[in-house]
Amino acid sequence: MTLDTLNPQERLDWLRLIRSENVGPVTFHQLLQRHGSAAAALAALPELARRGGRRNFMIFSREQAERELAAIHKLGAQLIAWGEPDYPPGLAPLDDAPPLITVLGNPKLLARKSIAMVGARNASAAGQRFAREMAYDLARAGFIVTSGLARGIDAAAHGGALAQGTVAVVGGGVDVVYPEENRALHGEIVEQGAVVAESPVGTIPQARHFPRRNRLISGMSEGVVVIEAALRSGSLITARFAAEQGREVFAVPGSPLDPRCRGTNDLIRHGATLVESADDVLSALLSLGGRGTIEPPRRRSASRPPPETSANQLDEAESSITGLLGPTPVPVDELVRQCHLSPSIIATVLLELELAGRLDRHPGGLVSLR
Repeated sequence: MTLDTLNPQERLDWLRLIRSENVGPVTFHQLLQRHGSAAAALAALPELARRGGRRNFMIFSREQAERELAAIHKLGAQLIAWGEPDYPPGLAPLDDAPPLITVLGNPKLLARKSIAMVGARNASAAGQRFAREMAYDLARAGFIVTSGLARGIDAAAHGGALAQGTVAVVGGGVDVVYPEENRALHGEIVEQGAVVAESPVGTIPQARHFPRRNRLISGMSEGVVVIEAALRSGSLITARFAAEQGREVFAVPGSPLDPRCRGTNDLIRHGATLVESADDVLSALLSLGGRGTIEPPRRRSASRPPPETSANQLDEAESSITGLLGPTPVPVDELVRQCHLSPSIIATVLLELELAGRLDRHPGGLVSLR
């Protein structure tokens, strides 16, 4: 199938839709499938939000979108849409694949095989040296090394792979350097690799951005190597995303006396592949026999519109669904089983609740009320 490139008007509409209030990636793709185009979805948003209980719904304006596109162009970056040739193939099959990503640097690197490397920010000197050497060897073997441009293990991995190409996925805008100590490394990656962001240009990273960034790091890669991670750390969140996405999880063992290694040792205890060199990673991927092969991105075509449902039916469905939901995330499949409603009606109600700001979506197809 030939991959499509959005025309300028479609790109503008996609940007307006994903930047509109309460529209996340899952909702974006559902709206596109239901309505056939971003323009039609934008027209439908106010009524959908009103049905969910929200008035005065804020749609990202044409002027705002044009300003963001101008900022991207001025920076020398590119805005790549789901389904376009340079979109990372690993992200394409995911339900929460970002509809648009900004890339500063060489976007062609995103199509190559990738291994993610993550770990402690307060990494030991030995851990950083190990990460640098493993990244160098993986890059020499033909893999792009992907990480999050944090201090410690991330920075060491980027540095080791820099000559062969590395990709940094950041929580803020592609132009925002965080932490400041990695400014020189950021510039080198722009010149020799690529910096990728889901957030708009100029976005200052906040804590809530990093789990979203972590899911991109794992999703773009065939496997994730974790080096030095505490029991409660962002690196373990990345490993969990990798497992949910069907990626291989690798962990480097460490001393049980070092708190920085308790998370990696625990990963091994629960089934992660123990690795002590790049050869271990490469051998493990080879033994998968293509299990981790990722299909190239394909534009989602519009599905048939959902069957007409009366307002009374939707009100009754909303009452049933909200009665089953609470602050604890539950699988959407569980709602289907317990509500005895069609999946299309449940999807419609969840979509309306999310647009109204009353519903949160979580990785793994989970939802909760705010």
